Amino acid sequence: MSITETAIASAEAHSAHNYHPLPVVVASAEGAWMTDVEGRRYLDLLAGYSALNFGHGNRRLIDAAKAQLDRVTLTSRAFHHDRFADFCTELAALCGMETVLPMNTGAEAVETAVKTARKWGYRVKGVPDGMAKIIVASDNFHGRTTTIVSFSTDPEARADFGPYTPGFEIVPYGDLTAMREAMTENTVAVLIEPIQGEAGVLVPPAGYLPGVRELTRERNVLFIADEIQSGLGRTGKTFALDHEGVVPDMYVLGKALGGGVVPVSAVVSSADVLGVFRPGEHGSTFGGNPLACAVALEVIAMLRTGEYQQRATELGDHLHRELGLLTGGGAVESVRGRGLWAGVDIAPALGTGREISERLMELGVLVKDTHGSTIRIAPPLVISKEDLDWGLDRLRAVLSA
Repeated sequence: MSITETAIASAEAHSAHNYHPLPVVVASAEGAWMTDVEGRRYLDLLAGYSALNFGHGNRRLIDAAKAQLDRVTLTSRAFHHDRFADFCTELAALCGMETVLPMNTGAEAVETAVKTARKWGYRVKGVPDGMAKIIVASDNFHGRTTTIVSFSTDPEARADFGPYTPGFEIVPYGDLTAMREAMTENTVAVLIEPIQGEAGVLVPPAGYLPGVRELTRERNVLFIADEIQSGLGRTGKTFALDHEGVVPDMYVLGKALGGGVVPVSAVVSSADVLGVFRPGEHGSTFGGNPLACAVALEVIAMLRTGEYQQRATELGDHLHRELGLLTGGGAVESVRGRGLWAGVDIAPALGTGREISERLMELGVLVKDTHGSTIRIAPPLVISKEDLDWGLDRLRAVLSA
């Protein structure tokens, strides 16, 4: 067996199945490129589902992590540490909010947002105990905990994990009328992705997100924006909602916040909303740890320059122009997305999304499939135009083969 085959066989012998990774074993990476155990190089057009917005091994982020490693990495939240206040202050300012509740993974942050909304509903809105409802959108992807998969419409994510957590109403994504009809006096929040990533980078109809904002404000309901994948520069703005001029009641953040170095997530909102928690009612041993705060502070500083948002805008415009030229010829049925983020629906006759991804891998390009014949393209924001074009040339070669 090859080195790659041996490594994969060893992993499969001792790990439970969850993901179905492409048969590549990465040994090192820099910028937008990864190198496998046999020395082959691959262009990364996935960027860890936006966790690697700033590229692999970004020097500013690695230096920030190394400096903190020599000082202190963990205190638990039983004690204060000297990076915590700055992290919360700077992240709140980036979001135009007041208060931050840090966690680790995106799913933890979503769970925190759910708990916050319910507690706010009982203590502030006056919803009867145990009656709080949260509206979500079909085809959502907010994580994989038992509560979160309870309001998933994806059979693969949901099946065999019941009994399911009650308290959620599912309405079609992009349908404001359905959302309005689903709202009752017991509705405490609407939780949606401004762009649905796992569903195939679905952008909602124009006016939908401002409509959600107006409706939630009118009904005294919290608007929770899951910007875990779409936020922090991916779409050409700091947040995807910025394209619509919409400010939610709460941001749920993760992935890029840790710079691809450490897991960092957070719920960011007003003091009135997050103020419903009292000491001891929620927590995380690792949430807001010194190492995470040090890296995230550098991420925030990088975003403040606007450089990465601008790159995502300019290269994203180029990406969508080039992908648009592929439609109409029979190989690509449609292209969606915003900034450096695209969902590409390949004609089923050419193969499944998995098969297309495998063919691209053979040519040195790594992407991820989703739902049938769709592939997602989301390169690190630091990718050069030349490298992006190199990757697009390989996509053209696969589609014309």
